[in-house]
Amino acid sequence: MQGLVFEGDRLVSLAEFPDPSPRPGEVVVRVMASGMCGSDLHYYRAENDGTPAESRCIGGHEPAGVVESLGPGVNGARLSVGQRVMVHHYSGCGTCMNCRSGWTQMCTSAPAKVYGKNAHGAHAQYMAVPAACVLPLPDELSFCAGAAIGCGTGTGWGALERLGEVGGLDLVVFGQGPVGLSTTMLATARGARVIAVDPSASRLEQASKFGAADTVNPDSVDPVEAIRELTAGAGAAAAVETSGATVAATAALDALANWGRLCAVGLGGTIAFDVRTFLSRQVTAMTSWSMSSVQQMACADFVARRNLPVDDLFSHHWSLDEAVHAYEEFDKQSAGKAAFVF
Repeated sequence: MQGLVFEGDRLVSLAEFPDPSPRPGEVVVRVMASGMCGSDLHYYRAENDGTPAESRCIGGHEPAGVVESLGPGVNGARLSVGQRVMVHHYSGCGTCMNCRSGWTQMCTSAPAKVYGKNAHGAHAQYMAVPAACVLPLPDELSFCAGAAIGCGTGTGWGALERLGEVGGLDLVVFGQGPVGLSTTMLATARGARVIAVDPSASRLEQASKFGAADTVNPDSVDPVEAIRELTAGAGAAAAVETSGATVAATAALDALANWGRLCAVGLGGTIAFDVRTFLSRQVTAMTSWSMSSVQQMACADFVARRNLPVDDLFSHHWSLDEAVHAYEEFDKQSAGKAAFVF
């Protein structure tokens, strides 16, 4: 089969790999959709270190598809050939407390495998993973929706889970790319009054369609002042920072109400504050690393029950042989979410 590899220096290529066979405890998934994630661009834009393409890992970490085959020892009562599935794109030892609770990316016994980073990922026709990584995809959801929930949309869900109950609260979401739009959609469905912040007018328009009560363009107004005006001077009770920009993280912290909570998920930014300034405001700042496998299933079930339009996040669907052009377009970060479909 062919698999997409990131060579660095904004180059991708398709290399030949053997079709995987399931080892004991493994499942081979026939990939139907493989999402393109903003974190892919870290590998796409990295310096080429000269490693041959065929020696690199297949990229992609947002797969959804159907079970192709089961390895020895896999519980056939839980998984069956032809079943529609998602993949939690991390695996660990499977026995430590974090792994047992679904947080395999935080395995305490050994470095976790991150599919698409240090183990073969989903930008290929087939993918072999431990059975514990394979999760049911509700029949109501498309394969593309399942792929999005596997990372981008699931990251928004994980951030909301970290913040706790958000129903009835003023919640501001900084950044309205796919993760931010997902957060806006999910937080609205969970009862929050969402204020969406982004410098792109088209993304703010999409945020309104996904339920944002108000939108703020930081290129036009001071976002902190605008948020305080929209909250009768109190500030936001909760905030999620998805852009990875330090200026956005700083504004999110400044825009919090007393006792406010900030969850940062965007990579690349820095959060720093003067204790004297914030001591009396009793704010909380935290991070969230995607979601657990348990939360991934909960997110999928929630999206299915509420009939949320996750498919509307996608602006592009590509075939694998369009990989070079697909990542050239994705690198511009000017459109919506994208996926390879098989």
